[in-house]
Amino acid sequence: MQARLLLEDGTLFTGLSFGAEGQSAGEVVFNTGITGYQEVLSDPSYCGQIVTMTYPLIGNYGIARDDFEAVRPYIHGFVVRRHESVPSNWRAEYTLGSLLKEYGIPGISDIDTRMLTRKLRHYGTMKGMLTTGNERIEELAERLNMTTLMRDQVARTSTTSIFSSPGDRERIVLVDFGAKSGILRELTKRGCDVVVVPHDTTAEQIRRLNPDGIQLSNGPGDPKDVPYAVKMIQELLGEYPIFGICLGHQLFALACGADTAKLKFGHRGGNHPVKELSTGRCYITSQNHGYTVLEDSVNGTKLEVTHINNNDKTIEGLKHSVHPAFSVQYHPEAAPGPFDSSYLFDQFLDMIREHKRNNPQKPRQAQLAASLRGELQYAQK
Repeated sequence: MQARLLLEDGTLFTGLSFGAEGQSAGEVVFNTGITGYQEVLSDPSYCGQIVTMTYPLIGNYGIARDDFEAVRPYIHGFVVRRHESVPSNWRAEYTLGSLLKEYGIPGISDIDTRMLTRKLRHYGTMKGMLTTGNERIEELAERLNMTTLMRDQVARTSTTSIFSSPGDRERIVLVDFGAKSGILRELTKRGCDVVVVPHDTTAEQIRRLNPDGIQLSNGPGDPKDVPYAVKMIQELLGEYPIFGICLGHQLFALACGADTAKLKFGHRGGNHPVKELSTGRCYITSQNHGYTVLEDSVNGTKLEVTHINNNDKTIEGLKHSVHPAFSVQYHPEAAPGPFDSSYLFDQFLDMIREHKRNNPQKPRQAQLAASLRGELQYAQK
């Protein structure tokens, strides 16, 4: 079956359909990863986007249950040069095409993905419509022109209820803005008692969970579309150690007075070089974001730049100069190296332990007794 991809500038790609039939619109982006297409498909940060893979052969190792980063894929379309419909991998449980079909996601193959990628690099990401129908181009263009890009992706991908992954060490509240399962995996691997909360959880609700630290997850879209999260971070900053990843990094920056802006075509792939300024060491990182923290906006805040991108010199890491809080723009849980950035989770736990040593808490029994005395005094009045 034929499939077509129409861009907002009028460029039309005609290829073969795989996955679901139908029509879908979204922001057309590209990912430079050679492997990891299943992780790309299931990363909530791609919600609302039509993803182009620059590597020419996709689907050759199928889909495996253990490689999902979320319970379902959130992308709006998948674009590849060549789709392999018969995978060769002992771990494969089903095919790429069957996964897309199950979740109603259209795919297109046999188009010039190099030409598409060069266009996106030159002009920036743009709206697109992927369809398997026979509509006239003029009709598709009119429909695409009337389409607006999503602004509520965080609400669509976040958990709607609190759940826990019990452990016997530090309690971490993981604020889910569209979290990848790899973040939870890294924390639980270290014995943390993780409580996952929805994106709109307030500071007071988090306090009631009595955390030792707060993890701000990755997520899709513009950080300025979730101002309530910025307010929550501002209220808790200095009270608990905080570690932000990707969207969490951008929200942390906004909460500290910095600013963010949209990149021309973003950073998406598993091969982005990041320099750690304190050591001069370069890490190869996995990234997936369309926004960045503006360098000039950090001046005058209490933030310090810790990492930069070696390609375009954008900010990749921040830390607070007063409070125990830091963040990175890339994904330390994604492990493209494969494990060279996972030390950041250990650094987060070390920060929590140091904070607890410097700020000893009253025993729980003493807290309850003090609370009870306060209630009695209030009743006597």
